[in-house]
Order: sequence, then structure tokens, then C-alpha cells
Amino acid sequence: MSTISIIGSGTMAAAIGTRAAKHGHTIEFMSRNTAKAQALADQIGNGATVGTFGARPAGDIVIVAVLYAGAVDVVTHYGDALAGKILVDITNPFNADASGLVTTQGNSVSQQIATAAAEGAHVVKAVNSIFGGVLAGDGPLDAFFAGDSAEAKTRVAAFLVSLDMRPLDAGGLEMAHALEWAGILLVGLARNGAGFDIALGAAVR
Repeated sequence: MSTISIIGSGTMAAAIGTRAAKHGHTIEFMSRNTAKAQALADQIGNGATVGTFGARPAGDIVIVAVLYAGAVDVVTHYGDALAGKILVDITNPFNADASGLVTTQGNSVSQQIATAAAEGAHVVKAVNSIFGGVLAGDGPLDAFFAGDSAEAKTRVAAFLVSLDMRPLDAGGLEMAHALEWAGILLVGLARNGAGFDIALGAAVR
């Protein structure tokens, strides 16, 4: 398996790190809150480490697991340290009551990150429409993703498969906004009777 770098130390960082470690990947956490990142690494074990926030990540796949409002600033802060990396944007730019988005078509968080990212970095939107608790549960899941680089999408798809997830390619990065709305759909379903242990999926009939 490979080293996966995760920028962030919150709920989703923990869920993804836990699942990836269970499936044989080595996890590197990078966070402004070094103590929280270290606690996560200690909790997960399996060789998980803590990198220096802003330094070049050890993994070729770098998961941006911070709140959407800070995602572009984080990528800008890393600058050339992210050159050549695959950036997986898992953010959900929900409005205050999670009834809609603060982004617009053509200006998704993923597209903003792509504009801010270092030359040679490729952005893939993925995993944003899966609740952290469901993700950490380690059951089989469908995972929708989108991006402009065929090579980056192939790498991310292989990573998702390694986590017992079925990657479903939604198209180019312009589809990231639709995936952000998928996050809203999931929350709406959860709030209106389906519960927060559900996951979106696709079936072939």
C-alpha cells in the first residue's frame, strides 16, 4: 500500500485515516493543531505519523480535510509543497443551516482549490457525500468523484477500491458543484427520516 497524507485533524480526517489504516495504508496527519494530530496518529497506530503543517506531504495523494472556508487558504499556504500532488477535496460548502450551498456553478471549492494549487497539482472531488460515521464503519460504499486529470482520477479510484469502496466517476471538475449538492441531498434525507447512518449509492437495473 502507500502513504496517504491528510491535511486536517477533525472528524473526517479521523474517519478517513482510520479506514485507510485498516486497509494497509500508512497515514500522515498534517494540522495546525499538532497535539490533536498526534493524538489521532496515536489512536490509529499502524505507523501513522504527524508531518509539519505547510511542509511537503509524504503521500502522493493528499486529502484536504479542513472546513471549506479555509480550504483554499490552506492550499495557498502549502504553495509549491503540493506541486505534483493529487489533492482530494472532501469539503462541503454548506450555508448556515445546511439547506443550500455558498458556492455557485463553475465556482465549486474544488475549482477554487485547483486555481490556487501549485503547478502540476491535480484536484479530485471525492468522499464529500459520505458521513464520517458511515465511512469509519468500514462497510462497502459507493464513492462519487470528479476531476479533470484522467491519471489523478485513476489513482484516486484505485485508492477508493483499496478501502472497499466502489468509485463512481461523475466526470470533470465542473461536476464538483453537483457533488457538493449531493452532500446537501444526503443531509436532507438524514434529517427527514432516513437517519445519519445512510449512504448514497447507485444501482444498475
